[in-house]
Amino acid sequence: MFGKRTTSVDALRPAETAPSRPTAPAPAAPPPSEPKPAAAAPPAATHASTPKPPPPAPVAANEGENRLQDIKISIFNDLINSVDLTEISKLKPAQVREEISDIVAEIISMRNLVLSQTEQQTVIGDICNDVLGLGPLEPLLARDDIADIMVNGYDKVYIETGGKIQLTDIKFRDNAQLMNICQRIVSAVGRRVDEASPICDARLLDGSRVNVIAPPLAIDGPTLTIRKFKKDKLTLDKLVAFGSITPKGAALLKVIGHCRINVVVSGGTGSGKTTLLNALTSFIDKGERVITCEDSAELQLQQPHVVRLETRPPNLEGVGEITMRDLVKNCLRMRPERIVVGEVRGPEAFDLLQAMNTGHDGSMGTIHANNPREAISRIENMIAMGGFTLPAKTVREQIAGAVNVIVQAARLRDGSRKITHVTEIVGMEGEVVTLQDLFVYEIQGEDDKGKIVGRHKATGLRPKFWDRARYFGLERELAEALEEGAA
Repeated sequence: MFGKRTTSVDALRPAETAPSRPTAPAPAAPPPSEPKPAAAAPPAATHASTPKPPPPAPVAANEGENRLQDIKISIFNDLINSVDLTEISKLKPAQVREEISDIVAEIISMRNLVLSQTEQQTVIGDICNDVLGLGPLEPLLARDDIADIMVNGYDKVYIETGGKIQLTDIKFRDNAQLMNICQRIVSAVGRRVDEASPICDARLLDGSRVNVIAPPLAIDGPTLTIRKFKKDKLTLDKLVAFGSITPKGAALLKVIGHCRINVVVSGGTGSGKTTLLNALTSFIDKGERVITCEDSAELQLQQPHVVRLETRPPNLEGVGEITMRDLVKNCLRMRPERIVVGEVRGPEAFDLLQAMNTGHDGSMGTIHANNPREAISRIENMIAMGGFTLPAKTVREQIAGAVNVIVQAARLRDGSRKITHVTEIVGMEGEVVTLQDLFVYEIQGEDDKGKIVGRHKATGLRPKFWDRARYFGLERELAEALEEGAA
C-alpha cells in the first residue's frame, strides 16, 4: 500500500528494545532484593521533611514534552522508511490523513508505545502537517489575526498581531525540518533555495509573500518570513471600519480609482501598501485590460480581464533572469489599458513613467518612502540606478507629467495603520516638483492606553484633476469628499 515495505514490520520489531521506554519495569528489578526495605523508610521521611514537590512538577512536564517529541521523531522516521511520501501526497488531503492515521496507529502498536488518545491525535496531526503543509506553522497560518510570521532558526518563531511583534512557543524539530519546509514552499512556484542560491522570494497558494534566506548567509539557521494575507480581503469600506481612513477619504480614493488617475502608493515596510493598492484596484472598470508585474505575485485583482506577470531569477548557470524592467517594457506590447507594478524598486521606475506618459492612464505602483516628497526623490534615485544620465530637471518633469497622486500609508508607533496623505502633484516651479495635500491625518496626542488619537481632514484645495472627474461624471462626489474640515 503506497510503497509500504513488507520488511518494515520485521525491521521495526528488533528496534523495539532500543526505543521502547517501557523499560521502566527494569528499575522495578531492585525491589525484589529484600535487604533494602530499611533504606526505603528514609526517603519517605526526607520527602515529608523537605517541601520540594514543586520543582519536580515542571521537570516532569518538560520530560513529557521531550518524550512526546522523541516519539514523534521516531514515528516520522519509521513512516518515511515504510511509505513512499511522494506517492501518498498525490492523494486528496482527507485521504492522506486517513492513510497516515492508520499507518501511525500500526507503528505505535508495533513499537509498544504508550500514548493517550490526545497525544496520539497530536502526533498524527503534526505528522500530517509535515507531509502535507508547513509543519508547525500550520496553526499560525490558520489564524486570520496574524499579519506576519517570522522564523529565526528552528527554535524561534515570532508573529505580528495587532501591530505588535511577539514570540510564540512554536518550534521546529531542527534546522533540517525548517529547511525542508522552505524548499517545499519555493519549489511550488518553480524556484529553489540552497547554499548556491541562499536568497529566494516566493508565495503561498493564497498569495501570501514569502522570503527565505538560508545558510551560509543566515548564520543561526534558515530564516523564513511570511507576509500573510487575510482570508477576508480588505476593501476600502473595511479600512474605514478600522479607522485607517474616513468615509470622505474613502470617497476621494474611489473617485481617483474610477477616473483613471496615475497613482503611486507610498509607505514604509509593513504600512499596508499592497493592501491599499488592492483596495484601489477594485474600482477599475471590468471592461479594462489590466496587466500586473510583480516579483512574486501578491495582488488579488477581481476584474475578469487581468494578465499577471512575475519575474524570474537566474538558473544554476546564472542565466535566464527576467527582471521587473523586462516585464514592464514587455507590457507596452501587450495592449494594456492599465499597468500595475506591485513594487517599484529599481530602474523599472523609468519605464513605468514612460508608460504613464504614453496613454496608459490609471496605472499604479507602490514605493518605499516615508512621505510624498521623499517618494519623488526615491523615483529620481531609482532612475539614476538604471544608468540614465538625464538632467535632474528632465527627470522631475517626467515625474510631474506622469504621476498624478501619491497616497501615503504609515504604520504608527502604536501599531495602527493610517492613510496619512492624499497628495497631488501639481507641476513644476523652476526645478522643483510642486505638491498640494488634498487629505491629511493630524496626530493630536494619545489616550490612556497608549493609542494615538488624531483626525483626518480635507484641506479644501481644488485638485488639478477636477476636470477629469467632471469628464467621468464624478464631480459631485469629488466636491463632497473635499469639503474643508474634519472628515
